[in-house]
Amino acid sequence: MVRHRETHFTHRLGWLRAAVLGANDGIISTASLVAGVSASGVPKSAVLIAGIAGLVAGSMSMAAGEYVSVSSQSDSENADLERERSELERQPEYELQELADRFIVRGVAPDTAVLVAKQMTKHDALAAHAQEELGMANFTKARPFQAASASAFSFIVGATAPLLAVLLSPKSATLWIVGVSTIVLLGILGAMGASLGGAGITKGTARTVIWGMTALAVTALVGRVFGTVV
Repeated sequence: MVRHRETHFTHRLGWLRAAVLGANDGIISTASLVAGVSASGVPKSAVLIAGIAGLVAGSMSMAAGEYVSVSSQSDSENADLERERSELERQPEYELQELADRFIVRGVAPDTAVLVAKQMTKHDALAAHAQEELGMANFTKARPFQAASASAFSFIVGATAPLLAVLLSPKSATLWIVGVSTIVLLGILGAMGASLGGAGITKGTARTVIWGMTALAVTALVGRVFGTVV
């Protein structure tokens, strides 16, 4: 029998979503912040201070937000598992038939479905019901600390790039250099995220760049308007 390896990407879902979100938010929010402040006409030092404050606040906010939201998901998963464990103890025969019925609906012959259900129940009843009834598997399990860490770290990495652009650019060209470098970085991030997730690179890159350009343009416009008025 010839064996072959298949490449799947679902095992990355736990940290990939948080990492891409954090990096994307770090680039866009920090670049938009420094673009808006720069457009108002303040000195470069003020732009850098605003950007650093945005990096610190944003990374902490992303970590806290991811931890709280994913913890809520984890609590819900654990509650469902506890209910399922209780049902297996109270009415094992009903749960066995329920598991077999799920295989039957998917096209398995009734006798075979019952046999498979018995074998899976003997091996690990809770895991079998968690996957078949609740759609839960080990690689999709909510991991709050992992999500928070990935989000915060990637936010810092993403936010550092616009700050470096501000630091290394002359005052007269700060806005344009931040804008161009941000668009390039968003394109790279979109391509990397799509590649790691096994999706189309063109689509992933385009949507990341378009939303980033929109955020930059709107924030720079607001900064220029208020910088003129105030």
